This record gives sequence, C-alpha cells and structure tokens, in this order.
Amino acid sequence: MKGWASRLPGRTAARYAPAPPPSPRRRASGRANRRGGGWSGDSRVRSCLPLRLGHAYLSPMTATRLTSRAVIRLSPIEEGEDLRAFLQGLVTNDVAGPLPCWAALLSPQGKVLFDFLVWDGGADLLIDCEAGQAEALARRLSLYRLRRRIGIALDPSLGVHWQAGDGPSPDPRLAALGQRWLGEPDGESAEEQWLAVRLSHGVCEGHGELADLLWLECNAAELNGVSFTKGCYVGQENTARMNWRQKVNRRLVVIPLADSDPARQRAAYPQLGLAVDHRRVEDIRPEWRPGWLQQAD
Repeated sequence: MKGWASRLPGRTAARYAPAPPPSPRRRASGRANRRGGGWSGDSRVRSCLPLRLGHAYLSPMTATRLTSRAVIRLSPIEEGEDLRAFLQGLVTNDVAGPLPCWAALLSPQGKVLFDFLVWDGGADLLIDCEAGQAEALARRLSLYRLRRRIGIALDPSLGVHWQAGDGPSPDPRLAALGQRWLGEPDGESAEEQWLAVRLSHGVCEGHGELADLLWLECNAAELNGVSFTKGCYVGQENTARMNWRQKVNRRLVVIPLADSDPARQRAAYPQLGLAVDHRRVEDIRPEWRPGWLQQAD
C-alpha cells in the first residue's frame, strides 16, 4: 500500500484531488518522499496513506465520504517521542506493525469504550473514529499522556472515505468491506451505502453497537482487531483469559429485524430490515453467521 501515498500541495483547495498516474520515471524519483505517508522531506508537501493517486481502479461511485467519521491526529511535540510505543500500551492491536489496523480502547475490565482504525501518518498517527465519540476519545487518550510531549487533537483537514470493491486499500477488518482511505473532507456522503455493505457482511462498529461489551464478544479476533502477542494494554487480562480458555459465551450478530430479541438488541435498522443483537452463542442460528464467523466457537 506504500506505493499509493500521494504528493500533494499543502493548504490548497486542490489538496488530495485525484491526479493522473505518474510516469515510471516520476514514480521512481518521488518514491522516497512518498514512503510512509505523513509529512515528507519537503515541508510544503504532505501525503497520507492511502490517498488516491489515479483513476484506473476507481468505480463510477462518486459518493465516498463517511460523514459519521472523524480523524484524530497524534503528533510528537518534541523529537524522540515514540507515538507507536504510547499507543501500543493502550489499545488492543499491534500498532507497531503494519497499518492501518482496527483496534479498541477498553476499560480495565476489558469492555469496549471506543473502537477505531489506526493509520500511519509518517511522523504522526491518525485515528479514524466515530465522529460523535471523537472528542471523548481524544480526552481519554490525553489522560494517559501524562507528561509525554504528544499532541492529541481532531484534524478537520482530513475526512474518511470508502467505496465498495477491490483495490489497494482494503478495510483491515475484512477485505469484502471494500476500500477505505483518508483524504480531503469533501464530497457526497456514502453513509447509506456503507451501512448496507457493512451489515450485509455482519460487521459491527461504533458506540451504539459495541459499547460496554467484552471485546472478543464483538468478534474482534475474527476481524483482526486484537493481538495476543503484543504485550500489555488496558483491559488485556480479561481479553487474554477469554482467548486462552476459548470461552466466548456471547457474540454480536447481525440478524433480520423480525428475529431480533428486544432484550438482546443493540441497534435496529428498519430501513434495511436488520438488527444487531448480543446473543448467546448457542442461540445463534447457522444462517445468521457470516462466512468469516462460520469456524468460530
């Protein structure tokens, strides 16, 4: 995915605008500055993975912006601050490895407070999170910052984009969810299309669906949202114990609204005829399980 970072003029209306694919010679000469995204060697040039560079793989879909999402930027205020090490001791996934990844910030009891995607921003880290929870997440991260010289703030210059289909920037949870990237916060909303695709694949996200549940009950292991080898993080003890015992008693599942149990319902989407329920594993019918969940339990 590194090859899809783009070099674009900073602080202009045209920033992040799609451009024709570069020639091989230009691609080779610009590779060093594009590597890793974020701020390049030229302070006037900014790139962010995986911003779109060409049109070759784009579908006719023009509405791509996820207006329900926001971006938090973590940046070092002093040279030598290790952002990945800071976040590594807090969240469920291995942010020292390849990014983006899906992760969560848990309570000490292992219950979900926030879920989000972490992106490589070069010298910075970018958190793609629920817009309605962005300020609360930034405040929570700031509590853990203590005396570390790390900037934590919403970045209104970036938006989250999505489109269905294959390409170079698949959603790290499940490739079938389509392409996801960060870019200029403009364009038409794709929220309705995204919701339909996400629920059709049985994937849950956000405060309304996940909050206060144990992370493995949110299908985090099956959707690449947890590392069991990375070391300590907040809420690790219960999460690791559940995995070691192979004991997940309940799971989130997307089911027909007509079959939803009001006592177990987390969210309802009547326009799609679907609901998200928190069910005991033995009560989950085979036809409710998406393909990626077939082998669990």
